[in-house]
This record gives sequence, C-alpha cells and structure tokens, in this order.
Amino acid sequence: MKRITINDLMKWKREGKKFASIATYDASFAQVFESQEMPVLLVGDSLGMVLQGENDTLAVTVDDIVYHTRCVRKGSPNSLLMADMPFMSYVTPEEACENAARIMRSGANMVKIEGGEWLVDTVKKLTERSVPVCVHLGLTPQAVNVLGGYKIQGREQDQAEQLLRTSLALQSAGAQLIVLECVPAALAAKITESVDIPVIGIGAGNQTDGQILVMHDIFGISANYMPKFSKNFLEETGNIHKAAAKYIADVCSGHFPDEKHTIA
Repeated sequence: MKRITINDLMKWKREGKKFASIATYDASFAQVFESQEMPVLLVGDSLGMVLQGENDTLAVTVDDIVYHTRCVRKGSPNSLLMADMPFMSYVTPEEACENAARIMRSGANMVKIEGGEWLVDTVKKLTERSVPVCVHLGLTPQAVNVLGGYKIQGREQDQAEQLLRTSLALQSAGAQLIVLECVPAALAAKITESVDIPVIGIGAGNQTDGQILVMHDIFGISANYMPKFSKNFLEETGNIHKAAAKYIADVCSGHFPDEKHTIA
C-alpha cells in the first residue's frame, strides 16, 4: 500500500470515492489492516473500554495513546494514522500543543479532538504549529456524563443547525477532517455536502465520505454489546483478513452501512 496522506482523502472526497477506516491498537492487527489496504487507522481512546475494560473512555491517558500509537505505526507504516487526544488533555490550546507534540512524535499523522465550537482556538493553534486536526462531533464519548449517556445527537432542529455551524466554523479554523458519531443520516449527509473537508461517519448513515468502526466490533469480540451501527464481518467471512477486506469493500461500494445499521 502506498503511503496515504490527507491529500488523498481530499482527492477522494472531490471524486466521490468512499473510504474505510478502523480503530486499532497494536502492531499485529495494524499489519492485518495494512495488508488489506485500509487507508486510515485510528488509535482511539475506545481502548479504555475494549482493552482496559472500563465503562467509558475517561481513564485513558496521553501515555496510553502514545504507547499504542507507537505500536500501530510499527505495524502499519503507510496508513494515515490518527490518534485521539484523551479526556482533559486539551483543556487549553497550550496544553493541547504540548500533548499533541508527544502523540505526533510517537507516529501519528493527525490528532482527533472531541467537542464543539469552543475548539476553534485550539484547532487554530494546533494547525498553525503543523499539527493536523480531526474534530469529532455529534455523540462525543468524553462528554458522556454531560450528555447523560451515549445518546443520539442532532435530532432536534436547533441541535442539527448547531452541528452544521460548528462543522463550518472548525473547518474555517483549520480542521482537515471531521468524524460524525451517532447523528441522523440526513444531517450527516447535509454536513458532508456543506464542508470541503472529508467527513467520516460512525452511526451516521452511508452518505458521508468515509466510515469508521472499532476493530473489535467488526470481528464480533466486543466485551459488552454490539452497537446498532456496527456489523460482525468475521461471522460472515470466517477469516480476519477476509473480514477486513469485506468491510473495506462494503464501505467503498456504499453497501455498508445499510438501513438497519443507520440512525434515522
């Protein structure tokens, strides 16, 4: 697989070419995904739940992300590698820069931060200092205690309008990628059309530019439950390499997510 950059994702958006991505955490699985030409990998703070057994992502530290990013980069030298900035690691733009520097030095090509329009200054500060940024909007797991659980976002008109405004504001601030989680498919489609940067969906329908799932979910080995928006590709194929390939193919063709994996 050739080395993937943000320019490739931008080109694919312009061409209407969909792409798959996956959250993964170690060198061995990263190698599996690269062998199937998965273009984008994420070292997600979801590791707190699927690896550490926590009920949420809040206990994950910058040290955890640095360690797993280094591992994934060794297994996949050519993917575009994103890494989450954990809970409370980007409270101020200055803290964001310090922690992002550690994460980028461990092998990431881009950091991902959760929030809303309050991130504008942080995104500006990071991008001015050569740190590419993906913003995570909609259901933001680090805000689980504020949201009162893992709830769908953007169903009310005022919420939907705010998410669109926030997407445009963060794009203007310098964000190069957006992840939309658990928002209605129609809203995700509208945001995808409205911004010039690629949009990756998770539980947001199949009209986004890309899709992302947690590795454990596509293999059906999640400890607690299978989210409605996910699918066990290993059950369908019987082989982890074939499961990864099937996931990529179904995303690129627009067959995944289908109606039963989509939030209305």
